[in-house]
Amino acid sequence: MTLSCARINGDTFDDTRPWLVFLHGFLGNGADWCSLLKHLAHWRCLLVDLPGHGASAHVTAAGFADLSQRLSCTLKQHGISQYWLIGYSLGGRVALYHACHGEHSGLQGLVIEGGHPGLETVSQRQSRQQHDRRWCEKLQRMPLQNFLAQWYRQPVFHDLSAAQRTSLIQLRLANDPLRLAAIFTATSLALQPDLRPQIRKLCVPYLWLCGGEDEKFLSLARRSNLPITAIEGAGHNVHRAQPALFAHRLTEFIYLNRLNENRDDSYRREMPLCAPQLARLLG
Repeated sequence: MTLSCARINGDTFDDTRPWLVFLHGFLGNGADWCSLLKHLAHWRCLLVDLPGHGASAHVTAAGFADLSQRLSCTLKQHGISQYWLIGYSLGGRVALYHACHGEHSGLQGLVIEGGHPGLETVSQRQSRQQHDRRWCEKLQRMPLQNFLAQWYRQPVFHDLSAAQRTSLIQLRLANDPLRLAAIFTATSLALQPDLRPQIRKLCVPYLWLCGGEDEKFLSLARRSNLPITAIEGAGHNVHRAQPALFAHRLTEFIYLNRLNENRDDSYRREMPLCAPQLARLLG
């Protein structure tokens, strides 16, 4: 079964440009990316609804491998052969798994917003499993509004104002809590493999975009030696807080790497434009 999507063809006549495929975070849907579209008018975009969310609420996934396969089938259905993956939080983890597992010859690059590369130890996984089990029980038992009020009080959302928090809660009330619980369990960080070794072997460029106020994920990316661009005036959800800056950094990174495509393959492998030096240049 494929995933529901919004297909935005843009105003470009340049069919050589890759598609930009966007994967939202937990509780969201493809429409979360709409604030970027006016800044990406010359790009073709696919806004995907992940299983349990939006128009894909009826779709299930057994885990990351199953979800990645559904994404591949969805891209094929839409005739998308050359694409960049852009993922936020849960969507970032799905994008990473998709890139690191299987042969995806059409994948040209990754931009990850607040996405976790994976836990490194058994004890971390056990702790996370207990953490996620508690949240899942709340999601199944509590009124959704109460769950959302607690969810958006987590430290990672500290930058939200009271009005922004209220707006998000009202927006997320359209979700089905039982379907959310199913995909939350299937894609728990406790079940995600540590992708750092595979990430370092990727032959496509990749970049972490983090809000300047998102201390948790800035620290995580630095400790993992991942290329980072920090965007000031934003917390965990950069594309919501700073859509114009997010779109600018995204397209700038893509353009720089498209320029690099004219270089011979050996040079591109040895000097990838996803290196930390480039991230510092962009930042």
